[in-house]
Amino acid sequence: MASDVPGGCGAYGFTSILTIVIVKLRQSGRGGRVGHLLMIESWVGSMSSLLPQAIRESGDRFSFLTRDLQHYLSAAPDVGHPLLVAANIVAAETNDEAALLPWVKRLHQALEFDGVLSSCDYYLPTVAAVAAELGLPGPSREAMAAACDKARTRRICGAAGVPGPEFAIAAQVGDLIESAERIGYPVVVKPVDLCGGMFVRRVDDVDELRAAIAEIAGFPVNARGQARPTEILVEECLRGPEYSVETVTFGGDTTVIGITDKQVIGAPWFIEAGHMFPAVLEPEVQTHIAEVACAAIAVLGLDNTVAHTEIKLTASGPRLVEVNPRPAGNRITELVRRVTGIDLASVYAELALGRKPDLTIRDTGVGSAAIAFLVPSQTGVLTGISGAERWVRDERIVDYDLAAPGKRVDAAQNNNGYLAHAMVVEEKPGAAGVSARDLIDSLRVSYDTAGVAG
Repeated sequence: MASDVPGGCGAYGFTSILTIVIVKLRQSGRGGRVGHLLMIESWVGSMSSLLPQAIRESGDRFSFLTRDLQHYLSAAPDVGHPLLVAANIVAAETNDEAALLPWVKRLHQALEFDGVLSSCDYYLPTVAAVAAELGLPGPSREAMAAACDKARTRRICGAAGVPGPEFAIAAQVGDLIESAERIGYPVVVKPVDLCGGMFVRRVDDVDELRAAIAEIAGFPVNARGQARPTEILVEECLRGPEYSVETVTFGGDTTVIGITDKQVIGAPWFIEAGHMFPAVLEPEVQTHIAEVACAAIAVLGLDNTVAHTEIKLTASGPRLVEVNPRPAGNRITELVRRVTGIDLASVYAELALGRKPDLTIRDTGVGSAAIAFLVPSQTGVLTGISGAERWVRDERIVDYDLAAPGKRVDAAQNNNGYLAHAMVVEEKPGAAGVSARDLIDSLRVSYDTAGVAG
């Protein structure tokens, strides 16, 4: 049986496991209840736990394909990473799409996949390409490529009249400076491809702009070893609160599950410090925000996917920030589930299998759910976090975590360095956000800054 599988599966010593599971899958048959998903890479944050859990709870299974298993093993060295529950773990170079497609086609002949997915933005275009190659469900290659490229998203949505900021895209410093002067300071500078708010910042003058461009240019390869594009976005700085619209699109129809209130801090950076679902908004405002998100999804041509679309509510109305063609991160999907009963991680897997998801909102007894994060404000070595001693007895808190002493900490410039979080549920709509933020604000953090520069 193992000889049916393309080379590379034995790189981490999993050949015997792979052989056993091939037999089991073939005995089950593709026409049965069990669906078999191919997961190509993953984030190592919350969705790397939530998505495998959702697949298991639905009675389906997945095989995991990665170029670097150690990336996941090191993320959870003590307890073992949730992705290791995969039916098969297979090694291949996932960064070379041209070589990967025929390789996966041979793997498909052996393992017979019913769908393909990833939670990691950097591999969503590859997932769409694999789905097209194998004839499996999912968004089109063109739509996914456009949604994952902030420059292409801006061009397509701007041409279609979806409201957004004035923007320019260029690779040369001189062109970017000229565009910023035309748009007018302050402007927002951002990479066209990165995630988690990396290198996204407001700049107030040409010197800050030059520094921001140099920082982005000094990061030529992303965290997954992929060469980055040289284009950079310069945008009008939108003022107003930020929201995200959580949607499900199936068969060309988009359903708005709800709108999330996002707390963004840390100027000149844009750091997500908390989220509350659902946002407290007037019905007319909700409609206008949702309309912008749905319009962006439609003009990009996205279908058969969950999307997390970020919107700024400005004085002149809602404006598109970006479209993320996958479930929200930062545990927003858990907030949605606790309020509506809809598990967007599970829906995402169902869509990848070509199934029509059940989007019935249920009465969970929860009026609002929120998560707040402890954002580090200085650089040093964490020596302790106190103030959470009573959290274990607080019935409002459904999940929390505190970083352990000894962690090397940098003052935050993006969403990748949180020190703690607290997730809260409340019966009253709109109440959970304040509760979660108060819990985080009550924490006391101590650092050892001796010998630490900056």
